[in-house]
This record gives sequence, structure tokens and C-alpha cells, in this order.
Amino acid sequence: MSDGGGNDRAPRFPLLLDRMGRAGVTTKPRETLRPQRPLHEAAKDAGRQAVPLGLGLDSASVRRQMVQRLRVEGLRCEAVAAAMHQVPRHLFVDSALAIQAYEDTSLPIGHGQTISKPSVVARMLELLFDGAQARASGHLGRTLEVGTGCGYQTALLAQLAPRVVSIERLRPLFDKACVHLMSWRLDRVRLIHGDGMLGHGPNAPYDSIIAAAGGDELPLAWLDQLAVGGRLVAPSSRPGGRGQVLVVVDRNEAGCVRSEHEAVHFVPLRSGIA
Repeated sequence: MSDGGGNDRAPRFPLLLDRMGRAGVTTKPRETLRPQRPLHEAAKDAGRQAVPLGLGLDSASVRRQMVQRLRVEGLRCEAVAAAMHQVPRHLFVDSALAIQAYEDTSLPIGHGQTISKPSVVARMLELLFDGAQARASGHLGRTLEVGTGCGYQTALLAQLAPRVVSIERLRPLFDKACVHLMSWRLDRVRLIHGDGMLGHGPNAPYDSIIAAAGGDELPLAWLDQLAVGGRLVAPSSRPGGRGQVLVVVDRNEAGCVRSEHEAVHFVPLRSGIA
């Protein structure tokens, strides 16, 4: 955590690891958010082999500048802004790319995947935090993340929720996230190597669910595991295959209410583990 003077210290709690083997619609037209560039473009950055020495990446001021840019672009949620100021993004990318960690760009993390742009991460977390449960309690409650990736968003969620369960289907990325998050020793986080399309029933229901991959439909398991008063934020295909949008689902006593927001472009949601 930041002490305000630029010296960062990680929260000292034990990280819990696990494996798993097994209504109306409203539209808010905005420009397409692209959390992931085509991989051939992102891969060019890997060839730069920039060495992030003496660049002040550990300084809180670098993250503050990133958050200021996000505010200019529309970020209004103070809790999300504070979390993004707290978590050092450069620690979750390859050292050769660390110099670009606080630009609003996606970066390759290996295995055909990328870390999403800060602006897209901020927007999805802001939508999640605007749910009824979070507004009432001031936090995201019990949270399920589908698609751990390199662990950056997981670390952000740990600043916003008392309990986070995060699932990653690709074993190399699961292992990478374990390494990245181990030094943070977050007792509120449980990492699972498993099929994210199935959610994680043993810890359901969840007050908040967020996904980093999009399919034609939202898996029924996610909707079944969403608590009354809870909110789900995920990319999903528009009807007729007309691209993806951010979908928000709010669950109330009567059922689920779905709304659509910005156009996005995420990697496909896949089943199984690898």
C-alpha cells in the first residue's frame, strides 16, 4: 500500500490458492472500448526490450497521473480511482513492457492473452460499483472474477471487496497470477484453476460478478450464482452477432434486469481448462 510518499508496501495477508477440476434492454451508444489490441500489434511492444531502470515506476505519482487521465476521460467512482492508484500495474506485466504500464494500452501477457487497458478496467469496475449492493455497503461484497489473467484486476478487486474468488482456465496464466499476487499476500483472494463458465458454486451467491471474456450468451451458472441485489458486468455479443457490448445484469426479487452499455472487443469466452 502507498504511504503517500511514493514508497509502496504490499498488504501482508496470506494468499489462498485452490484448484477446480472440473428483461428489458437499454442501450447507451458510445465509442467502442478496445481492451485488447490485435496481438500482432501488442507483440511489437515485446520486441522493444526496454529496461525500466530509473524511470520512477514505483512512485505513487506515476499511478496518480494515470488516474488523473482516467478522471478526465470520465471516471467518477472514487473507490475505483483509489484502487487504481494503489495497485502498481507495472508489476503485473513483463519487465520489458513495464515502461508502458501506465499508458492507456493493452499489453501481451503470453498465451494469446493481453492485460486490458486501464480505461476499460476502470469502466467495468465503475459499472460494478454502481450496483445496489455496492452503493448500500460501500464495497463490492463477495465477488467472483472470471478470467484472472495476470492478476492485475484481481488485485484491484481485493481493494474493493472483502472476498474475491477468481477463476482462470489457462494453467500458465493461473501460475503467473499466483506469483504476481503472492507478494501481496491477500487473505481475501482465492485463486482457482478451473472452468470460468461454470462459476464457482461452493462460494455462491456473489454480490458482484465480473468477466474478462465474452460469449454469445451469459452462462446460466453466472446468473444462478448472482445474489439478490447483486450485479454482473461482462462483455457479451449483440443479437445477430453485431459485435460485443458491456452487459450489466442486476438481480432483484423478481428476477434479472439486463442493460447494455459501450461497445467493446474482448477475447472469446471458452469452456474447459487448459
